[in-house]
Amino acid sequence: MAKRVHQPREDAEFDFILGMSRVPALAYFIGTWPKAIEPCRAMDLVVGGIADEYTGRLTVVRTDITRCPVATERYGVTGAPSYVLLKAGAAVAHGTGLMTIAEVREFLDGRL
Repeated sequence: MAKRVHQPREDAEFDFILGMSRVPALAYFIGTWPKAIEPCRAMDLVVGGIADEYTGRLTVVRTDITRCPVATERYGVTGAPSYVLLKAGAAVAHGTGLMTIAEVREFLDGRL
């Protein structure tokens, strides 16, 4: 996982990271149950690349659904991997499932 990807351990830390961000944020929700582990691991590389590519324009927050249940519910996340693009704490776009780096760029571009 890229160094530029934040990994909160709890909801309070998730909220703190978003509160400190001066740019939009991509909350990348992962699951740790058996059917979610492999797809989420596959997306770690893609999301890490996005974090590096969008440095200074996007805060990336890798969020474990189990550790951050309030954030998960707040943004209507029902599966993993899922993505929520946030501006000033408000969700402006949602995505789910495996994506290529080109698909994540398309998800972000035009919304940032």
